[in-house]
Amino acid sequence: MAGFRTAALLAALAVTAAACGSSRGIPGPTGTPYRGYIVGQPYQINGRTYYPREDLGYDRTGTASWYGSDFHGRRTANGETYDMNAMTAAHPTLPMPTIVRVTNLENGRSVIVRINDRGPFAEDRIIDMSRAGARELGFESQGLARVRVTVLREATLQLKRAAGVAAVAPPAPAVPFARAEAPR
Repeated sequence: MAGFRTAALLAALAVTAAACGSSRGIPGPTGTPYRGYIVGQPYQINGRTYYPREDLGYDRTGTASWYGSDFHGRRTANGETYDMNAMTAAHPTLPMPTIVRVTNLENGRSVIVRINDRGPFAEDRIIDMSRAGARELGFESQGLARVRVTVLREATLQLKRAAGVAAVAPPAPAVPFARAEAPR
């Protein structure tokens, strides 16, 4: 029975993602199926500490970059094989998977992607898109774009429930992105 419920939830998510993509012209997430729901522990990269946490109200504006062939076929932070042609992205702190809408503020294009990796680790960037995501957003050749990243709460909660993780209370107040020490 649990297998049927999981399959039903995954089917509902697929329909939701397809509806988002078709009704608004926004490509939906694709790629290797997720492997559970991972928030993760604090970690350090280049002397900076990152504090992964669930933030279902995440809505930020900043710079997006993209990563491609150098990482294609390698393992992502959640254990998947990175596919630069899938609609996925890396984020330094959001759980894996989290479903986000990324909007290019320079041309108005939007995509829906699934967070399945950690990064970017450059001070001024908030998300690292797959090549497919960058292409759909229209910044593959430029390499960077000013974007808005918004968590799609219901789609993310569906994935979380499908992974067998209970729903949580509302998120704690946001920690400023540039903050390097532990929240108090």
